[in-house]
Amino acid sequence: MTQQTNRHHATGAPADAADATAPGATQWWRDAVIYQVYPRSFADGNGDGMGDLPGIRTRLPYLKDLGVDAVWLSPFYSSPQADAGYDVADYRVIDPAFGTLADAEAVIRDAHGLGLRVIVDVVPNHCSDQHAWFRQALEEGPGSTLRDRFHFRKGRGENGELPPNDWESVFGGPAWTRVADGEWYLHLFAPEQPDFNWDSPAVQDEFRSILRFWLDLGVDGFRIDVAHGLVKAPGLPDMGRTDQLKLLGNQVLPFFDQDGVHQIYRSWRKVLDEYAGERIGVAEAWTPSADRTALYLRPDELHQAFNFHYLGTGWDAAALRAAIDDSLDAMRPVGAPTTWVLSNHDVVRHTTRLGGDVRRARAAALLMLALPGSAYVYQGEELGLPEVTDLPDEVRQDPAFFRGDGQDGLRDGCRVPIPWSGDTAPYGFGTGGSWLPQPPEWARLSVAAQTGDPASMLELYRTALRLRRSHPGLGAGDEVEWLDAPEGVLAFRRPGGFVCTVNTTPEPVRAPAHAGWRPLLSSGELRTVDDELILPADTAVWWEA
Repeated sequence: MTQQTNRHHATGAPADAADATAPGATQWWRDAVIYQVYPRSFADGNGDGMGDLPGIRTRLPYLKDLGVDAVWLSPFYSSPQADAGYDVADYRVIDPAFGTLADAEAVIRDAHGLGLRVIVDVVPNHCSDQHAWFRQALEEGPGSTLRDRFHFRKGRGENGELPPNDWESVFGGPAWTRVADGEWYLHLFAPEQPDFNWDSPAVQDEFRSILRFWLDLGVDGFRIDVAHGLVKAPGLPDMGRTDQLKLLGNQVLPFFDQDGVHQIYRSWRKVLDEYAGERIGVAEAWTPSADRTALYLRPDELHQAFNFHYLGTGWDAAALRAAIDDSLDAMRPVGAPTTWVLSNHDVVRHTTRLGGDVRRARAAALLMLALPGSAYVYQGEELGLPEVTDLPDEVRQDPAFFRGDGQDGLRDGCRVPIPWSGDTAPYGFGTGGSWLPQPPEWARLSVAAQTGDPASMLELYRTALRLRRSHPGLGAGDEVEWLDAPEGVLAFRRPGGFVCTVNTTPEPVRAPAHAGWRPLLSSGELRTVDDELILPADTAVWWEA
């Protein structure tokens, strides 16, 4: 197969996308709705029980019909799958479980033909222990120049039997593993995921080359895994405490959110800007504050960052309003759009996280999609899928589950393959079962079961996304005008005569509506009592004001 080499043509632009260089062209990413596809759990094209690129290709029309603007694909690279593909052995090769490079090109081509942009994961903090560089570093032993591309250190103690410092793995246990020759290597995640040393020019050059490889194939951008983790504090100092994960997202750590990461992303931005078609970088950055997140989005760095501060906010009107204001205020100085997200492949699905109440999940969706900026939808949330909390231990694959002092291992529960059709598993996912078992009650949550049902979660998302695209008050910008509302109720106005109201309380309240307001869309049924419009518990309404 011939690799594309003319980087300056808009190979990443969908067929119906505006030319970014044309007068008056908009920056598509400022108000895009981006759908996350977790490849192994989306659609199985070859009947082996594992989702793949051919399966994704067949379901792209569904995403077009849903009304999203772009697709974000979690890793599909060559990998031993010690951490579901986030342990990459070769960044330019497709893992056979997911297909071939030709399949990846076909997905990009078909998506663009449908007007969908494609964002792919890049994993720069660490690779697989089967990566050629790491294997050669082990073979060559201490003093090898290949070891400079990772964090190899001598151990402490009389015979080097203790780890070089006290850092802990995100997955539990020490962040160091000792090799046969006595040296230790750093892995902030699983032992099969050695961290790159970004002080190495070879590492920096390699990743700029990887970016160009995928940009040449037409991708529209990258979601950057562990974007906050690339640079470590000089000397790798001790933390001086245990339970270090409790500090994640609460303060700058010697291995996370170091200021040196920003120089890396300035160099990446230069690569992205070489290409026509507005290619973007999206940071997965766990930081202590929205202000720290905004640093990744200065005009010469990345374009978007996930809003984990919003994702972690509970179902409380005051807390939600504070998170919204803080997020918008932090992004204004750097001119970046705020992003909004409720679920992803690493967290408990929000239908469950918000109390297991579908009413709250419906209301949360309308609130998120009414806010200014860009929104992310995780596959299956448009179906109202709950977290699967009763998976048998023998089917779990999350490495955190097998290291009991780390995370709770529930990431498998949000990764169960989604249901498409039929009354029995695998519900149209494929012809060969599914790699994680699907609950029997998911038959009523399938795409086929919900399509055409105006009361379904799927049709709520379809309608909301259609209105978001057509209404002048929705999408880009940073304007939110808060309106007076009863305690526990959010009410805000956007430009273009759009108003959103959300009742986060468990009781119905009088809707803060005015004469002439017309309901556009409601997550629950409105009713009138004594000529007053009543907003039910855990319900959101979009109004034409």
